[in-house]
Amino acid sequence: MLCALLVAGLPAVPAPASASPGFWELTDLAARRVQIADKVAAAKFGTPSPIDDPVREHRILDSVAAKAPGLGLDADDVMRFFRDQIEANKVVQRGLYARWTEHPGTRPPERPDLATEVRPVIDRLNAGLLTELAVTLDARTRRSCDVRLAVTVRLVDARRGLDRLHSGALSESVRSACRRA
Repeated sequence: MLCALLVAGLPAVPAPASASPGFWELTDLAARRVQIADKVAAAKFGTPSPIDDPVREHRILDSVAAKAPGLGLDADDVMRFFRDQIEANKVVQRGLYARWTEHPGTRPPERPDLATEVRPVIDRLNAGLLTELAVTLDARTRRSCDVRLAVTVRLVDARRGLDRLHSGALSESVRSACRRA
């Protein structure tokens, strides 16, 4: 399904045999969304564009909330999940800004175009995440969800070789994935 989705040099990584069925794709998409924050930060760093973009954030939340009922999802749950995605992305951006300010030699050499190169990727990731929220609805309502999701986060983290900044952001990005019945 979405496993073949190649997003801005961030291909899906195959699930190991020990991965929890159902959560791998959701978690891997969240990891790719966390990683795309590097390009967002590179596009904005040194420009007047702030990390916080309430207009864009509101547009994303309105869009996913509008699509949620058609997928059998609760709009409030979906908005909560996507707020976590947005906040995790901002955590990475702030961390990279701090790193690049302290170590100017680590700044990205190029500034990607936010409108044409980065946001379309985020939009595709958001669409994939929304689909996976629907696909995993049953698994996300089970009492075992938190444990299974935490294990999957660690496996995706290891497979992607995330650094501490991105690893922490990934954990934050899926914290509200489990539904409370």
